[in-house]
Amino acid sequence: KLASHIAQSLILDEFDITIMNEMEVDHGLTVPLSVMFGEHGPEDTWPALVIPLAVNVVQFPPPTGNRCFNLGKAIRRAVESFDEDLNVVIFGTGGMSHQLQYKRAGLINKDWDQSFLDRLTSDPVGLSKMPHVEYLREAGSEGVEMVMWHVMRGALDEDVVEVHRHYHVPASNTAVGHIILENKTG
Repeated sequence: KLASHIAQSLILDEFDITIMNEMEVDHGLTVPLSVMFGEHGPEDTWPALVIPLAVNVVQFPPPTGNRCFNLGKAIRRAVESFDEDLNVVIFGTGGMSHQLQYKRAGLINKDWDQSFLDRLTSDPVGLSKMPHVEYLREAGSEGVEMVMWHVMRGALDEDVVEVHRHYHVPASNTAVGHIILENKTG
């Protein structure tokens, strides 16, 4: 019911979306859910309803950070206009700096990643206007995945408080960041 409402609301907000009744999900969804709720097997159900939203960052052209930020705002409007009182959490996922191939394979830019997280909290509008070429230059060829974080940030108020932050680089050579932001006013 909520998924249908969000889809219809996004369409009315001029977003071109594809609706799927079933969807195979990958680590971009299962890892954050495991962090929140603990490990679950493939046959287990999550302790919360999940509406996956896939943002194309694989095939050209990927969306801009600003388009993702505005998508987050549209999702928030959809959730707020839903006729049931629900607790909703919106995840922004995507690897941080990493490049998996060619001459810069293994690239990790910790300082840039930390700056991205700082700006995600303090200057989301300015950050959302960052061009793709800067993601590529500073975060590697797969770093453009970070535009998906703007969906989450767009769904929040302008003023947020950072509740949690964690950053590490596992053996996969993909920088991983976790940040929990909450609206300052309830």
